[in-house]
Amino acid sequence: MNLYANKTFRQLYSIKVLSAVSSTIYTFIIPLVLYDLTKSAVAMSTMRMVEFLPNVLLGMIVGVIVDRLNRNIMLIYGGLIQFVLSVCLLFSITAEQTTVWHLYVLGFLLSMIGYTIGNASNAITPQLFEKSLMTDIQAKFSLVFTISSIIGPSIAGMLLVWFDYDAFLWLYVICMGLSWLVACMIEKTDTPIRPQDQSIWADMKEGIRELAGNKQLFTPTITILISNFASSLLIGVMTFYVLDILGNTKEQLGLMYTIAAIGGIFGAKVMKPLRSRFRRGQIYCSLVLMEAVVLIVFFFAHSWWLLGILLAFRTCISVMTNIIYLAIRQETTPNHLLGRVAGTSSMLMKLVVPLGLMMGGFWAEAWPVRYIFFISALAVLLNYFLLRRAKFSEIE
Repeated sequence: MNLYANKTFRQLYSIKVLSAVSSTIYTFIIPLVLYDLTKSAVAMSTMRMVEFLPNVLLGMIVGVIVDRLNRNIMLIYGGLIQFVLSVCLLFSITAEQTTVWHLYVLGFLLSMIGYTIGNASNAITPQLFEKSLMTDIQAKFSLVFTISSIIGPSIAGMLLVWFDYDAFLWLYVICMGLSWLVACMIEKTDTPIRPQDQSIWADMKEGIRELAGNKQLFTPTITILISNFASSLLIGVMTFYVLDILGNTKEQLGLMYTIAAIGGIFGAKVMKPLRSRFRRGQIYCSLVLMEAVVLIVFFFAHSWWLLGILLAFRTCISVMTNIIYLAIRQETTPNHLLGRVAGTSSMLMKLVVPLGLMMGGFWAEAWPVRYIFFISALAVLLNYFLLRRAKFSEIE
């Protein structure tokens, strides 16, 4: 099937493009705004923690809502709220009266609505397409995200010489608005069938039982939890490390993330040919071992361009493992439970992220940042042994 010839796929694809561009701009600009306000690694790490909190605190509740309500309605009204919040963020920063707490509150709300939209999008996809297409669809979505993430930081890094943050925030708002308009045009789907008298708690327990009983899904969920802890140690301090410790410029930071995003394009492109030759479990286990090696090499990187190359390897690995995980989740989970399973698994995977972000921020204030890379490598290496013990490499 030629997915690009399908009108519904083109609409979902457009939403992914717009969401990826807006997400990349937000991820690039907000740490810089915080850096200008505070010059503090703790404040920057706290912001990332605040953005992860909705996933941890509300993941299961969001999953229940997505399985109870029509997914089209979720996408439409979620997109509208996200657009309004982006306008609030724009005027808060451009008015030059913003505070750290303004950014924390808006970051939390934007993350909460973004997570809800992502869950609904994940759940509606198997309703619109055959399950045999899930791996190919996830690969295409991952590709567009990484391409868009290249466009955002590279343009921002170069244009920051002539423009202030306002121009990029306006682009962010425009993308949010267009994404909402496209969501209004997606083909209508049925509301999931569920017991009418079942409580929210019973709904959540049903999602937990489904996830725990799915051995193909539960094992990688636990390993991703550990991997997210390792990643959170890095992402909260990376901007601080590059700008403050290594003394690089904001333009070089943008180029570093551009190099990193190129790895994601490669990962999305090679997933399909690798899938035709190897089992998904084999690919997944090999990627985890490669990630541990890359994290060790991070310790010896002292330049922005070398960090960019290493981040490209990590981005490639992350994109490929996410494609495999999301495809398995969509293929093996009954659709009426997909919102809850996605919410529960996402909550588990992100459970340790706030802790890792805070630890990374305080570590950067007190000790050399480079030693965090070794801790992250040990955590990822543990994942490899857990996957081997569970014989995950035998998964088709």
